[in-house]
Amino acid sequence: MNKDQVKGKVEEVKGKVKEVAGKVLDDKGMEIEGKVQKNVGKARAGLGNLKEDVKDELEDD
Repeated sequence: MNKDQVKGKVEEVKGKVKEVAGKVLDDKGMEIEGKVQKNVGKARAGLGNLKEDVKDELEDD
């Protein structure tokens, strides 16, 4: 696991917590901010996954 995967998953979790807190507190701004943060985290984790796949392919050759 590389740092982009780890940081992406952490951001994803923090975003989900913020999204749920926004729903519970009826704070649309916080909910939207959480959704954005969650999706940014997913994208960063995806980038990390891509890096790992490329690294694995290069090692196999």
